[in-house]
Amino acid sequence: MAAAETNAMIDPTEAIAQLVTEDGRYAAEAYIFLLEALAYAQNVLGMGEESPTEPLPGGAEPSGEPGPQRHVTGQQLCEAIRRYALDRYGYMAKTVLNSWGLCATSDFGELVFNMIRGKLMRKTPADTMVDFENIYDFEVAFKQQFKIGARE
Repeated sequence: MAAAETNAMIDPTEAIAQLVTEDGRYAAEAYIFLLEALAYAQNVLGMGEESPTEPLPGGAEPSGEPGPQRHVTGQQLCEAIRRYALDRYGYMAKTVLNSWGLCATSDFGELVFNMIRGKLMRKTPADTMVDFENIYDFEVAFKQQFKIGARE
């Protein structure tokens, strides 16, 4: 998946509000978090390869430089989301994600494909919802050994 900018300069806040209206399963924070996790995947974890993406829905072309976009696969994005959530929310990561309607990796796919339809993300021809199915179990993925104790 790749973040998208269009010539029409879509306001992400308005686009996300529209997505929440259309699909009430997920909070606006979930969409914002997913975009942040995508940036984390590319910029911090170094994930993604240059790959041609499909035109945005409605045939809109991205602004800026033509050519390949830096693409993160569904599996890579799921791993980046896991790591970003743990970095950001620690032992509360699963609780925070659940509060936004995110309970399984397939929910990440739903968000991504909603954002593709909303022109906030782009995909390659090979990207499908299957890329997000059963990547990890939330109970296991967001459980870490957090030690709380007195300092010595």
